Amino acid sequence: MITVNDLSIRFGKRVLFDEVNLKFNTNNCYGIIGANGAGKSTFLKVLTGEMESTTGHVSIEKGKRMAVLSQDHFKYDEHPVLHTVMMGHNEMYAIMQEKDELYAKPDFNEEDGIKASELEEKFAEMNGWMAESEAGELLNGLGIPTEKHHMLMKDLSGNEKVRVLIAQTLFGNPDILVMDEPTNDLDIETVSWLENFILNFPNLVIVVSHDRHFLDAVSTQVVDIDFNKISQFGGNYTFWYESSQLALRQQQNQNKKAEERKKELQEFIARFSANVKKSKQATSRKKMLENLNLEEIKPSSRKYPAIIFTQERDAGDQILNVSGLSLAPYFEDVSFSINKGDKVFFYSKHSIITTKFYQVLNGEIESDSGKIEWGVTINNAYLPNHNDEYFQSDLSLVDWLRQYSEEKDETFIRGFLGKMLFSGDEALKQCNVLSGGEKVRCMISKLMLSNPNLLLLDEPLNHLDLESITAFNNSLKDFKGTVLFTSHDHHFIQSIADRIIEIGPGGVVDKPTDYDSYREDKELTERRAELYQGLQLEEI
Repeated sequence: MITVNDLSIRFGKRVLFDEVNLKFNTNNCYGIIGANGAGKSTFLKVLTGEMESTTGHVSIEKGKRMAVLSQDHFKYDEHPVLHTVMMGHNEMYAIMQEKDELYAKPDFNEEDGIKASELEEKFAEMNGWMAESEAGELLNGLGIPTEKHHMLMKDLSGNEKVRVLIAQTLFGNPDILVMDEPTNDLDIETVSWLENFILNFPNLVIVVSHDRHFLDAVSTQVVDIDFNKISQFGGNYTFWYESSQLALRQQQNQNKKAEERKKELQEFIARFSANVKKSKQATSRKKMLENLNLEEIKPSSRKYPAIIFTQERDAGDQILNVSGLSLAPYFEDVSFSINKGDKVFFYSKHSIITTKFYQVLNGEIESDSGKIEWGVTINNAYLPNHNDEYFQSDLSLVDWLRQYSEEKDETFIRGFLGKMLFSGDEALKQCNVLSGGEKVRCMISKLMLSNPNLLLLDEPLNHLDLESITAFNNSLKDFKGTVLFTSHDHHFIQSIADRIIEIGPGGVVDKPTDYDSYREDKELTERRAELYQGLQLEEI
């Protein structure tokens, strides 16, 4: 459906990618991956015609309609929500507007009647009479309630605008669906809804995302942008990552015979294909295996940070006791005790609630009431959701990190920065010019430097690329200390948490279980709803 021939993009002397040849076929979902700065968004812009390539061309099958997720959150401010969604099908919406204008004419004549009849026929062919109903269903599925469907876009929150723009993209069954980071600003329930939509979507999907669970659930193919090349593989992100790591280990062990290496890869594929825990992932996995080519499995040249948390001292039996903690209007009467080695996912329907909770735990703000008791052996390290205040100076990264270290030797400091891929001159960058992802990697260096036995992490994956997320995920699975964390990354939560604590104005729900089991526990549904009863998002 989309063919890419000999595509090259250059910016001056810099070659972003060169001589790219790809095909994107219908009934497949292609997950675009690559390190930060590799050119994922640029590649999407070329595919959609927003940007021209240096050489080569992109061919789209004639007559196919492409829908692209808009990144301009203010473009439709003066339009009603429902109409904004229907604008996703430009031709149908234009016909709807034209025929409405005709019917509104005070001097409506026979010629107008003939024209209106022609428009009505086209409108019906495009399923226009079901347009409002379809738009409403999409909005409801994405968490925009019916009472907001006729509001102007400018009266919605930023988070709500994102959901409307996603609905706009999905509207009208487009032949080609292109989305750049569609899960940003979505809660896990809405992401799950979007996963199911794409799994049942019969046409072509191309998506860039840092959400591994989302990529794993929907992708039948992976398009990897790496070192000026773009390669296409059968499979989802986890399959690409684990198979590329296996291929790397095989490359490093040249003593193995070719037959042995092939058998090892085949056994890996068999294990992977059998490991489908969720029925909704089975369709995606089946598509993936149909496209699989053993020869495609090659080692990746991608660099991963070395995130290693070591404990300066082992924690005692008393870790943390919280009793009657309240901060209006965010949470009330929160009580729990943390056990040694717990990995607790703190959840709330509104992320501002958990952020305020962490700020109270860390002593940044005072609670209205309640008591916090840390164990005397606890050495905790805190990664806040917002870190700008840490980077307000023009210090180099070496000098910035030195502030938090008892050992001042530059070689020692550079060692921690190097683990987070700040090597050579990169370590001399001024801290006030860093990107969001670079700031988080610096904060992780700071965490590692403190040798904590308890980690307090508020949305630690924000701004990180997939490589850093994967490395962070693996490090926390191996960490022997205690972890208290919040995240929107489903895979991250499911693979780490052994206990869920949900907090809100109505109290707390505390259950020792994994995240998927917690979400599927029907007995907790009513109690969880009570946590937010009467609370309006606008209030907080």
